[in-house]
Amino acid sequence: MKVCLQRVISAKVEVDEKTVGEIGPGLVLLVGFHTGDEESQLKPMAEKIAALRIFEDDAGKMNRSLSDLGLAVLIVSQFTLYGDTRKGRRPSFSEALAPDEAERFYLQFCRLFENMGVTVATGVFGARMLVKINNSGPVTFMLEG
Repeated sequence: MKVCLQRVISAKVEVDEKTVGEIGPGLVLLVGFHTGDEESQLKPMAEKIAALRIFEDDAGKMNRSLSDLGLAVLIVSQFTLYGDTRKGRRPSFSEALAPDEAERFYLQFCRLFENMGVTVATGVFGARMLVKINNSGPVTFMLEG
């Protein structure tokens, strides 16, 4: 499992020119699942993200978390995180989890945040999406689990 996490001032996802998910300050999570990933990886990753101290305190230091501040997440499925570009000029996606299982993991990952009391917005699994991200900092981290 890979998560590209971006701290944002605001973000939204559009499908067919209609907004399907939108947040103010918080995190955008681009999430990809790999063959061999297990459901047991989801909860520790969600808990880590919710508690990760990447928001500034009054002194300007990264010392506050999403949970501390009661901020939102926008979670977007991103199978291209497992695109292999080592050979040739066309990425191979053979390492990405099959769509039916990846969608199940994605929905469960979203529910875990909701169960923690985090406001969750999402994209549409498998849709062609336009993701508009106003990255704050910029602050971007890659997490693997």
